[in-house]
Amino acid sequence: MAALASVVAGAIAAVAGFGIGSILTPLFSLTLGTRLAVAAVSVPHLAATALRFLMLRKALDWRVLREFGLASAAGGLIGALLHSRSADPALRTIFGCLLLLAAGSELLGLAQRARLSRGGALLAGAVSGGFGGLVGNQGGIRSAAMLGLPLRRDAFVATATATGLIVDAVRMPVYFLTTGGAILGAWRMVLAATIGAIVGTLIGRRLLAHIPERLFRRLVALLLIGLGLYMLATRSPAERSLNPGTPTPASASR
Repeated sequence: MAALASVVAGAIAAVAGFGIGSILTPLFSLTLGTRLAVAAVSVPHLAATALRFLMLRKALDWRVLREFGLASAAGGLIGALLHSRSADPALRTIFGCLLLLAAGSELLGLAQRARLSRGGALLAGAVSGGFGGLVGNQGGIRSAAMLGLPLRRDAFVATATATGLIVDAVRMPVYFLTTGGAILGAWRMVLAATIGAIVGTLIGRRLLAHIPERLFRRLVALLLIGLGLYMLATRSPAERSLNPGTPTPASASR
């Protein structure tokens, strides 16, 4: 299950710049718990993100990376230090609403008319990086923020990917210092997810090359809507343990 989900996640991330943490963290949390899941998913995330960067590095926008990416790294470090609070339901609600707002702005054409200033890019980078360290879903909100930047298809994915690598570089040492032994204890799941994410990345890179520029940003917006609705409609395992009598969408369908 983890391997198959990782292939899908890797393919989506290669197209939209996010997806691995968003898809795998909830899946891992069913077995490992939310806090450990955030840390364990950072391993396949790093492997697939590094591969994606190698394939797209020539399209990287260095100016956006210096402003948006470094702010994202700072936010990622702070979020990683606080990631034990990742089960807070308010965070999921805020996260989902932000994704829907950004996606709606893009589909309505508002994002095209209201590009982020330098200060706005710094703030968006810090917020997206903070969520990355905190809840393991930095890719979605990072791509949402980057819809406000004037980037073409390959530059968008390459810059989002490079930013993800910076965030991984600052958050992973924190994760391994605090939960390294537990991550090693889940090595089979982590290895399967890593291999799957790499395979998915190779598939997704081929798909990206066939997506027209005029449709790319709309596709990213639609994927963000899907992620936002998912975040609003579901609860983390920690929340379910506090309210065991309330069915989740999955249990209600059985």
